Amino acid sequence: MTATEFDRTDFSILIVDDTPDNLRLLVGLLSEQGYKVRPVTSGKMALSAAQGIPPDLILLDINMPGMDGYQVCEQLKANERTRDIPVIFLSALNDVFDKVQAFAIGGIDYITKPFQVEEVLARISTHLAMRSLQHRLQQKNQDLEHTLYELQTTQAQLIQSEKMAVLGQLVANVAHEMNTPLGAICSSAANIALFFNHNLEALPQFLQSLSLEQQQDFFTLLKRSAQSHLTSLSSKEKRQYKRNLIQHLEDHDIADADTIADTLIDIGIYDNIDLLLPLLRDPNSRPILKMTYELVSVHKSAQMIITASDRATKVVQALKSYAHHDSTGTKVQANLIDGIETALMLYHNQLKHGVEVIRQYTDLPSILCFPDDLNQVWTNLIQNALQAMNYKGTLTILLTHVTDQVTISITDTGSGIAPEIQAKIFDPFFTTKAIGEGNGLGLSIAKRNIEKHHGTITVSSIPGQTTFVVSLPLQ
Repeated sequence: MTATEFDRTDFSILIVDDTPDNLRLLVGLLSEQGYKVRPVTSGKMALSAAQGIPPDLILLDINMPGMDGYQVCEQLKANERTRDIPVIFLSALNDVFDKVQAFAIGGIDYITKPFQVEEVLARISTHLAMRSLQHRLQQKNQDLEHTLYELQTTQAQLIQSEKMAVLGQLVANVAHEMNTPLGAICSSAANIALFFNHNLEALPQFLQSLSLEQQQDFFTLLKRSAQSHLTSLSSKEKRQYKRNLIQHLEDHDIADADTIADTLIDIGIYDNIDLLLPLLRDPNSRPILKMTYELVSVHKSAQMIITASDRATKVVQALKSYAHHDSTGTKVQANLIDGIETALMLYHNQLKHGVEVIRQYTDLPSILCFPDDLNQVWTNLIQNALQAMNYKGTLTILLTHVTDQVTISITDTGSGIAPEIQAKIFDPFFTTKAIGEGNGLGLSIAKRNIEKHHGTITVSSIPGQTTFVVSLPLQ
């Protein structure tokens, strides 16, 4: 940059010299060039003027009474407000030591007296041009820092926006998922309340009415029911056991075999009933069977409440885990399988009707990671897989651990990704979904989150099989 490439009137110069003739010469010369000039005659005045309104350049005489130019420059460079002001020393001395000392304490140039006008103007113009470039560079850096901050902020907002968009899609699923356990809890609680309202007062009287042998039979029925595994049987197996029971009861001339078989199946007794045959032959055993059935129903209702509550808790925890926003920016120890299972829990409603999930997990220690970021990856990949299969097919999740590397592959049996677009699927805003179904950020954010962990994500696809492979270092 030359002197003609900046506006001289934008620059102020502080001239420090105890010789009036030198001041007049320099003030006149520089004022004619358009510079703003402030002359002072001592070091103390120079320090005060520089700190009050910092100039763009200081011309500083070395030999001055009281405080010489070296001392003034040292104090200027020691002050945060004035340390960056360029200083050109003025002196009649032409000794090498003086020049070395001038540069050593922070001077940028050295002009000897008597002044050569062209030299003075050229040196001042050069250093002010450099000063102008420095200011511009600083401004550019500030602009770049501000732009980078805005980009990072926008990126964070886009990531969170994508996360909330997926969360919004999950809300209806989670609501449906919550309705099932809540309905079971309400129904079971109503059954328990109904029993206590009608039978609690009658229960002591019922027990007192039984003989010792009948009491023993009654408690045997309850114990057999508590040990039953009938709930793990299929409906077809239960029907077969009922047919066998009816046949067995009829073979022993027990009346109303169909009704008794129904009751026994309901309370979980479906085999080894020979010890119960004396009780079942007794026409007076019906109240015992009825009370057993009602108490077993209360127990089943209580177990249903526990199971449904646990299910609802897991759904809420999964949703909370996904929606959680960690602003600390620090890695924590987390289990990758827990994160994958969280994503599967959120999509349980879509999975349970037409998707078979095959889990192939290996033992894996907790790793240092950003769990929120990885959970967003698993959720996105599972959602894409389900949509690709139209919610019917097989979803295979394979987790392997080799030395210091862990690999997670998610495979679906959907339609596949066309070869010509496989290279684009990780690009921001690229999507093949219909308007309103996606904004094309899911996979680009997934790729960013994996790279944030110094890992990789790749895809391979043919019709009927698409696999995303995520590789992460354990350290």
